[in-house]
Amino acid sequence: MTSEAVLGGASYVVTGGASGLGAASAVRLAALGAAVTITDLPGSVGQETADTIEGDVVFVPADIVDESALGQVFASAGERGAVRGVVHCAGRGGDRTRILDRDGKASPVETFRDVLEVNLIGTYNVLRLGAAQISVTPPADGERGAIVLTASVAAFDGQIGQTSYTASKAAVHGMTLVAARDLASRLIRVNTIAPGIFDTPMLARLRDDIRSDLAEAVPHPRRLGAPDDFAQLAVSLLLNRYVNGETIRLDGAIRMPPR
Repeated sequence: MTSEAVLGGASYVVTGGASGLGAASAVRLAALGAAVTITDLPGSVGQETADTIEGDVVFVPADIVDESALGQVFASAGERGAVRGVVHCAGRGGDRTRILDRDGKASPVETFRDVLEVNLIGTYNVLRLGAAQISVTPPADGERGAIVLTASVAAFDGQIGQTSYTASKAAVHGMTLVAARDLASRLIRVNTIAPGIFDTPMLARLRDDIRSDLAEAVPHPRRLGAPDDFAQLAVSLLLNRYVNGETIRLDGAIRMPPR
């Protein structure tokens, strides 16, 4: 199936599309002729981002843990064309909380639960609602569509203070193969990207010297990941019909140290 057949005129949803990995993915998809619906939190710069992307891009605000709002995102995308894919980038960082504090007191469970609510429950919400929308799309060359989720290298190399974040991202990795097997009968593929250290708005808050040290830790290429690196792989996973049930590290061969 050519990229024109898959993307041209078809509808795609990108979560976390206001900035970073999601915005870059929307740019790539729109450039290939897709009708792109980006979603991000109400109050985000999602509309401004959509306005700056050349192509057929609209913004529909939603919190990924809000079933009703997220359902409207997919319904809106379905009105713009047959939905053939989802790139799920929305999420949050961890709480950077040690299991025990300096006095040996157990950390609060609330922050752990909050991280899982967004990164895991939110991901499952996107997965199930996205699959439901794609499942009504007529098959083309034996496939209805594909879903790309986002984990993190923390799923494999979690650092001290990342217990909640690692648990949430490891769970996304863990459900990737199960989801691919589950949705195979619906002709829907599921894959996950596990990014390393990327130059996103979240990382932009760090001091320049810290950012430089992080870039130097990457074996090759010795730089921070660019959002378009992620977008390029995401589009490849949407197009390559034999990649299914995989979690792919996108990290320049970095392996994170304990701290």
